[in-house]
Amino acid sequence: MFYFVWICDCIVDMKGAKGKGAAKRDTLKPVDDRKVGKKKAAASKGKTKAAKDPNKPKRPPSAFFVFLEEFRITFKKENPNNKAVSTVGKAGGEKWKSMSAAEKAPYEAKAAKRKTEYEKLMKAYNKKQESEEDDVEEESDKSKSEVDEESGQDDEADEDEDEDDD
Repeated sequence: MFYFVWICDCIVDMKGAKGKGAAKRDTLKPVDDRKVGKKKAAASKGKTKAAKDPNKPKRPPSAFFVFLEEFRITFKKENPNNKAVSTVGKAGGEKWKSMSAAEKAPYEAKAAKRKTEYEKLMKAYNKKQESEEDDVEEESDKSKSEVDEESGQDDEADEDEDEDDD
């Protein structure tokens, strides 16, 4: 991309600013700059995602995905030659849309049960995280006080400076 723009600029510069070359350069350059500018802006932002904790519980599936787990098994039995994941998803979506609320009820109940289990796991996980954070804070407080007690020189140095001022 950059090479192409560079060649166009050189050719236009060799021909001079008069004639068709100047018009091409004026019309092409802003478009190229916009494209490059977006790429540079996206690359320079450098958003980094926070590291995911592997111990954190995974979110529970919705009622549709609970249904889809069972639907995949039956669909593969009926269509053993079909290997495409997209066709299974499309067929499952169509079937889900055509189902009545009474037919969806068992899947919604299973999803609700999984959600309550997930909430229990998350409460336990959050308590564990808080206790770990408290342990880290206590250690850092201890280290600060231990350093102050061990050095003791900071307090003496302050007293000597006060005496020199008098």
